[in-house]
Parts: sequence; C-alpha cells; structure tokens
Amino acid sequence: MNRLALAAVLLATAAPLAAETQRVEPGDGAAQRLQEALILAAPGDVVELGAGRFVLTDGLSLDVDGVTLRGAGMDGENASVLDFTGQQGAGEGLLVTSDNVTLRDFAVENPKGDGIKSKGADNIIYSGIRVTWTGGPKATNGAYGIYPVESTGVLVTNSKVSGASDAGIYVGQSRDITVRGNLVEYNVAGIEIENSRNALVTENIATRNTGGLLVFDLPGLPVMNGGNVILRQNVVADNDTPNFAPPGNIVASVRRGTGVLVMANDGVLIEENAFENNPTAHIMVVAYTQPFTDERYNPYARNVIVGFNAFGRGGDDPQLDGKEQLLAAFGGALPPVLWDGIVEKDNGLKIAKGVTGWSLNLSKPGQSLAEAQPGPLMLTPLESWEFPEVGAPAALEARLK
Repeated sequence: MNRLALAAVLLATAAPLAAETQRVEPGDGAAQRLQEALILAAPGDVVELGAGRFVLTDGLSLDVDGVTLRGAGMDGENASVLDFTGQQGAGEGLLVTSDNVTLRDFAVENPKGDGIKSKGADNIIYSGIRVTWTGGPKATNGAYGIYPVESTGVLVTNSKVSGASDAGIYVGQSRDITVRGNLVEYNVAGIEIENSRNALVTENIATRNTGGLLVFDLPGLPVMNGGNVILRQNVVADNDTPNFAPPGNIVASVRRGTGVLVMANDGVLIEENAFENNPTAHIMVVAYTQPFTDERYNPYARNVIVGFNAFGRGGDDPQLDGKEQLLAAFGGALPPVLWDGIVEKDNGLKIAKGVTGWSLNLSKPGQSLAEAQPGPLMLTPLESWEFPEVGAPAALEARLK
C-alpha cells in the first residue's frame, strides 16, 4: 500500500462521518421509506418525520445506537402521526433495541400491541410522545403505551397516553428513571414502575384511569427487588374508569378508584402530591397476595413513607369486598392512607405527622378482607425523613436542550 492510500485509510477510520438528517414524508411508500431510514441510519443521525399521517400496516424497529427519531409534533394540525389502525399481527408499533436513542415529538395511534417498546435500550429518552387508542378504553387495546424495559437510564417527559389496557407509561426491570410532566388518562394504570430501582415520578397528571400511579414488585422476573421510588408533586385525581384489563393480567385486580397502589416494594416515598376524588382510596399499601415459588422474592411492602400530601375527597365508593362494613367502620369514607397491615418486621409503613392512615390489621398475604379489623395506624408519626437521590442521569436531560 502506498503512502497516499495508507493516509486515506487512516483518515477514514480516525473520525466518524458527520451526522445526517434523513427526512421522511407521509404518503405513498412512507412505511417502506421510514423503515429503510431507521435501518440505514448511522450513530448520531436524525430521522425526521414530516407533518401528517403515516399509514402503517407493520411495526417498525430501530437497532442503531445514538439515533434520534423526531417528528413535527404530537398534537395539532402539524403533528406527525404513526397510524397503526390497519396493522397486521399483534406486535408493538415501534420496537427499539439500541442505546442512546431519543424519541420525540410524534404520535402513535391504535397499535395492535404496545405503542413503543424499548428493550435493553440504555439511556433512552421519550419526549413529547403521544400514544392513543382512539376508540377509548377497551380490553382489545394494546397493553402498554410507552414501555421501556431492562434499561439503565430512562427519561419519559411531556408525553400523553390514553387507552392502554395495562399501563399508559410502564417502566419495568430498569434503573435510574425519571417520569416527569406527562398526562395519562383512561388507562387501566396511569403510570407503573415495576421491579425497578431509583425512579422519580414527578409533575405528572394521572386522571380517569382505573388506578393512577402503581409501584409493584413481582416474582419470577429476571430483574427483582424493586425500590427507591419517589412519587412527588403529581396530580392524582378522578381515577374512576372501570377496570378493562384482560382477565389474568396482574392489573386486572386493581380496583376502580385507586390513586396510588404500592405493592411489595422496598423504599417508596410519596410526598407533595395532590389527591382528589379517587373513590376507593387515595393511597393503598399492600403485600403481594398470590402464591409464588421464587425464593428471591419478598412479598411485603417495606420502608414506605407517606409524607405531606394534599388529600381531597376520596374513599367514599371503595370497590372492595365488604364495602358496606368498611364504610361503616370508617364513618362513610376510607381514610387517605390505607394499609393492609401485613408486615415482615417493623419496617412496613411510616406516615408524616398529621397524615391520617388506617390499617386493616391483616396478618398474612392473601387473607380475606372479611377478616379485616380496621384501626388507626399505631405508628409514631415522622417529623422528618431522608431518602436516596433518584432519577435519570443528568446527561439525558442535557440531550433535550
């Protein structure tokens, strides 16, 4: 190889080519052109969606690191809409399996499965994304709207989801998570954090769901031991949609009118939220009640702190067994904080001074509510507390600027 040829090789390998923007417009052949753009994109590239409706019959996929998929907006006349109404099969609308991806400013409508799923995609951003099932709440809708799973570094912000038959925004088996400034309505669960650690859920509006905010830990999953979750400065109101989850789904057991439901997690802080008109209860803290064989699993809710929150009307129409007896025992409405009373050690639930909480005083997971013996929480109220710093890495926030 001569010197000129060698120099050319060295220059070619020393630095990547400049990032490019590939623009895709709706219209004839848009589905093929869009998928080709996602396949051919190089790290750092932007795939830009024009305004209008992209009619798609198959799901899309992205497996290139460092790509931005950006539309013209998620709402309004100039929105970029990925329309999966005629989708064949039951897959998700968009599947992302690469790292450092940014998804922003477009809508997904009527996918047969999940709206957007990212799996094993570290440092992923969802911003200004709308996922909607336009026919309203139905069991035949996809399970999840925005669905990052098995990821480290997740930011979901300024997005909207409605109609999901499981959870509007679901983050599972992940860590270092921020879910901020979103609107979730008419889903079974508005936002669900499951088997995940170090999550901040803040400044969201959860309304007209079956349950507003859920923090679960479940057995039998590859990633276990969820915890260190903060629910702060959210509006959780009017969650009164009847449960429309398919039978057998874990959220099919969520009672209509649940504001926050914490189940089997270790370390959850609930503070500075506004609760209004959640007919079953504003906050419920419970153990996992189903049989399990996973020796790694702890079914108890541990180290849950309910700090200062604004509690309005709620608990006056609980969808619980023994409803009439419970209402009579509580004087016509369940208290703002309701705990099943099932505790592993003296580390179950702690409440701030001035917060009203009652226990059902059950003794073991799966025990019937008919055996409940409701009484005020016999806990020393907290006047102050500390909690770990949680949330997505600052570098994710910086990528949106």
